[in-house]
Amino acid sequence: MKVLIVDDEPLARDRLRRMLEQVDGYSPLEEEGRNGVDAVEIAQRLNPDVVLMDIRMPNMSGLEAARHLCEMECPPAVIFCTAYGEYALDAFDVQAVGYLLKPVKQSALEQALNNAKKTNRSQLNAINQFRPGEQSEKRSHISAKTYKGVELIPLNEVCYFIADNKYVTVKHAKGEVLIDETLKDLEREFEGAFVRIHRNALVAKNAIEGMNRNDEGGYEVRLKGVVEPLQISRRHVAGLRKLLQTL
Repeated sequence: MKVLIVDDEPLARDRLRRMLEQVDGYSPLEEEGRNGVDAVEIAQRLNPDVVLMDIRMPNMSGLEAARHLCEMECPPAVIFCTAYGEYALDAFDVQAVGYLLKPVKQSALEQALNNAKKTNRSQLNAINQFRPGEQSEKRSHISAKTYKGVELIPLNEVCYFIADNKYVTVKHAKGEVLIDETLKDLEREFEGAFVRIHRNALVAKNAIEGMNRNDEGGYEVRLKGVVEPLQISRRHVAGLRKLLQTL
């Protein structure tokens, strides 16, 4: 069984590696991760069976990484290794998601590995309900299933979300992808960073250059890096005009 170790502390990674080397049937991958982005990218390339991962890490937390890992075709089992034990029993079904307190004990690690199962939707539900120190945790990245696997798009590179039938198009700095989410959920999660300009469109506030009237008498918004302006519905014109005065 291949195991990926992900932790922003080198000493913690070294300790887990030494412990894993004492467990029959499990071998740590040579490559290690320092944050959640590393976890997703390495997992897609090397297909580990298990990911041992810290929760609080820079760039992307272990919780968010676990959500993105769930989107993989064959997701690995996720075992969290963290110093934040006060949330564990209330937040997780320990039979679904492994949860080890630092400093990790050899016996606890071996038990968690024996109990580890492939990540499934029940694990994802447990992960989504777990918010250490906060009521909610906004994602730093959007994930999309593409021919490359699970593609991560940094939220600060997203220009807009547009709903089309049951999918949402994400326009970002390097192209566009489709995701299976709703505008309503995206608007709620990223409140403050995006503004609705139409019943089927959300745009990033930091991408807005201005608004103008088109030949038909309607209004459009101009976005940085986007050639074609987007239509603004009448009900959202006043709100966007007010927003532009503050940007």
